[in-house]
Amino acid sequence: MTWDLNQLETLLADNQDLVVTKEENCLLIANSDGIDAWLAISGEQILVESLLFAKSEVKDCTVLNEEILKTHMIFPLTTVGISQVAGDEYYTAFGSLSSQSKAESVVIELATLFQNVEAFLDAYQDHLK
Repeated sequence: MTWDLNQLETLLADNQDLVVTKEENCLLIANSDGIDAWLAISGEQILVESLLFAKSEVKDCTVLNEEILKTHMIFPLTTVGISQVAGDEYYTAFGSLSSQSKAESVVIELATLFQNVEAFLDAYQDHLK
């Protein structure tokens, strides 16, 4: 089975700790801790992304980037990148999985992303202005 947004919305809306809203071609998912993530289907992949902080909030991007590269492997299933949103650059946490993944795998990917966002924010707090 290949997931579509309607099926994913139904799957995730069953979780009491999540608020799921369909926004055009993606889902906005908020957890009970106030963290938002965007979920989209792109080809054969399900992509989940959450903004961490604006690049402009970072004291020294070179130092932070080096720390991210040295520590990223301690955060399972999630990668840190830089994305452009409305003309500004943001550090983001993201994960991806096959659009044919089991329901349990989708839920695990999302839960892990939310956990890792909190961990990233804590780990990299000293690099923010």
